[in-house]
Amino acid sequence: MWITGLSGAGKSAVAVQLVERLRRAGVQPVLLDGDAVRAALDARSFGAEARRQLAVTYGRLCRLLAEQGHIVVCATISLRHEVHQWNRRHLSRYAEVFLDVPLEELRRRDPKGIYAGGAEVVGAGQAAELPVAPDLRITNYGATSPRAAADRIFTYCAQAGLW
Repeated sequence: MWITGLSGAGKSAVAVQLVERLRRAGVQPVLLDGDAVRAALDARSFGAEARRQLAVTYGRLCRLLAEQGHIVVCATISLRHEVHQWNRRHLSRYAEVFLDVPLEELRRRDPKGIYAGGAEVVGAGQAAELPVAPDLRITNYGATSPRAAADRIFTYCAQAGLW
């Protein structure tokens, strides 16, 4: 399960809710949160090429774990068409979820202070390659809570036979 979107779109919150829902259903998933994996790998650069390489690494980690029988939930910006295409070719039972939140709402939320800080942000300074054909597109603002978004993902994957 590849949960993607711009910074502040709620990827981590939705992923945590999805993991909790899976555990209640008797599934023990592995959560790869982009910020946590970045810290574990000591990836300090935020330039375009470093972000591309990190996105490739996330996909490969997902494949490594999936090949060992794990259900993997990966919450990451990783807005690269080449990565999404690689994932579709190399990850069995792959599903891509795009958390779609308008830039104005992201600037309002700005949980990490990156939009206000003038940092070069994906989608607001660095180019973002938004998913062309995600399996699910969820508008993750307004009345949509992280739990509601996770429930939609869970239901979609159950109906598609991905769990």
